[in-house]
Amino acid sequence: MRILLAHNSLYYPAHGGGDKSNRLLMEALAARGHQVRVATRVERFSQADHDRLAGELRSRAIAIDDIPGGVLRFQRNDVDVRVLALNPQLRAFFTAQIAEFDPDVIVTSTDDPAQLLFDVAVKAARAHVVYLVRATIAAPFGPESSSLSEERTIRLRQADGVVGVSQYVADYCCKYGGLDAIHVPISLLEPGRPDAVGAFDNRYVLMVNPCSVKGIDILLGLADRMPEVTFGAVPTWGTTARDRESLKRRANIRILQPVDNIDDLLRQTRVMLVPSVWAEARSRMILESMARAIPVMASDVGGIHEAMMGVDYLLPVNQVTGYRPTVDEHMVPVAEVPPQNVGPWVDVLHRLTTDRAHWDSVSRRSREAALNYMDYLTAQPFEAVLEALRRNPKRGPAVAEARRNPLEGLSDQKKKLLALRLKQRTILQVESNLWFPGAEAAPPGALRLFCFPYAGGGTLPYRKWAPSLQETAYVCPVRLPGRESRLNETPVESMSDLVTTLARELESLPASPFAFFGHSMGGVIAFELARELRRRGKPMPTVLIASAARAPQFRLNHQPPPEPSETEFLEQIRRMDGIPPDVLANEELLRLAMPALRADARMYTRYVYTPEDPLALPVFAYGGDADPNVTIQHLQAWNLQTTAAFEARTFPGAHFYWQKSGTALLAELETDLRNTG
Repeated sequence: MRILLAHNSLYYPAHGGGDKSNRLLMEALAARGHQVRVATRVERFSQADHDRLAGELRSRAIAIDDIPGGVLRFQRNDVDVRVLALNPQLRAFFTAQIAEFDPDVIVTSTDDPAQLLFDVAVKAARAHVVYLVRATIAAPFGPESSSLSEERTIRLRQADGVVGVSQYVADYCCKYGGLDAIHVPISLLEPGRPDAVGAFDNRYVLMVNPCSVKGIDILLGLADRMPEVTFGAVPTWGTTARDRESLKRRANIRILQPVDNIDDLLRQTRVMLVPSVWAEARSRMILESMARAIPVMASDVGGIHEAMMGVDYLLPVNQVTGYRPTVDEHMVPVAEVPPQNVGPWVDVLHRLTTDRAHWDSVSRRSREAALNYMDYLTAQPFEAVLEALRRNPKRGPAVAEARRNPLEGLSDQKKKLLALRLKQRTILQVESNLWFPGAEAAPPGALRLFCFPYAGGGTLPYRKWAPSLQETAYVCPVRLPGRESRLNETPVESMSDLVTTLARELESLPASPFAFFGHSMGGVIAFELARELRRRGKPMPTVLIASAARAPQFRLNHQPPPEPSETEFLEQIRRMDGIPPDVLANEELLRLAMPALRADARMYTRYVYTPEDPLALPVFAYGGDADPNVTIQHLQAWNLQTTAAFEARTFPGAHFYWQKSGTALLAELETDLRNTG
């Protein structure tokens, strides 16, 4: 694809989270073979800014071309960047870029709140337009907007696709703007795993971009209440001269300069403060800090809870109540910020700066959560969205007008349902296979490892295995109805119906060797699917690995117990090892997961084993040595289900032993796949 980014702010070098995220997204798309160009600008059109940018680029050993019309051109990581530096005719400049580059897709975003570039983009003859929403303050609709405009809202409905930086933002756009918004990852990180530079003895409790909407009042309050703590403040795009003066008046606050390499700051940081008082869309700094083992104290607003991924600490703030009809010296809307209660922040920060064991625990959990998320943070979902949109007719003004006020007259409940269905519909469009998402992308001839979920489970736990197993197998998690992007589908409650459907779906995939891995209920599904393939005379897996699952003959002549009541079932779920605490503590999440959990429980408790000849393929049984429900005897009994090789392996841990022994599990799994593939 030919992709053009309309970037109405400084693209590089820049320190804003949205600017950096746009850059890394474009570079990732270029690395995947797309032709990518960026049309951007300097902060102020002047010879001084032109020369300043040219000097900064040369200091980074980046070659520059001066193009007639006051444009600087440079290449960075295979992205062609054109910067308007002298001529303030931004719309004419962007129009010329479209004509010259002839893009397939134009990407615009909320860094262009007045829609100067968006208006030009939607008039392009053939390019599809995607709008990235990185901040609700810059959207022209809803209670968090700093500048409401029905006219600009209608224009945004001309976009062929709208992508939110978080689920919170996508839902906001659906509810208040009538936009078919979805959330896919668009805030990527630099390639590679960052080092764990956080340390209890590091010097600073750090805050980046201290300003009114980012919660400078909480930083100042902490500094006043905790004179023994040394704080670091990094002024960026929002910090005003008045803010700087407030910082300078505190003897325990050090003003630090922004840097290109965030590690230069984070290796001095013991705790990161993100006390935003506006509805933060997600916060890039949270993930950057957690990935480096730095505990984060963040406000419980907007999409920040998504960035924190269930790790402590989310703290209360009094949110912005509105915006004045004026802007500050940085052209940022002036917010009405209510007084803040710094007490809860003082209590948490005191513990994090005095209790080393607690700091270590939060640090470890922060890094684990961030690295797990990063393992699957790629440009591929966004790339799939672009590919799917290109297959549809391009929208235009008539479409936008016809969709004017589409939510008018709907109840709040119906609006939420509509937003969910729109999101699910778009996600389903970009997945080529509902049951085995991504399986068709496996390299020809590669061993595909089909991974079957435990009760209520989805694909995410198995996706994390892909980097470790990539030299041996292509991981293909199995997604059953009733979860993730199939949330609106009715879950399957019959084992025979499920394996019949799975066998048919497997036959539709390109021929290639494959193996089965199933955990708990998934082990039984994998076993019964292998027997169904044998009945049909179809290719068989190279190996069957049953994890934390009793051998099926223990279900011979099984009599299903009475179905538990709702209260009894909830209590069983709460006792289950491996259910995330944030799900158990969140009634909404638990309610969303309940239909799949209930259906899977019915399917598994009603399953009755019927004897057949053993399988003529290797079978391995894995389990936790402390699992009270699946003992070594239950695992060893799997040897009766094969005439080929068999091995029972145990690992430290209980039913979800991989939470404790994940590295050991993957090492053994790789060995078994190599030896049998």
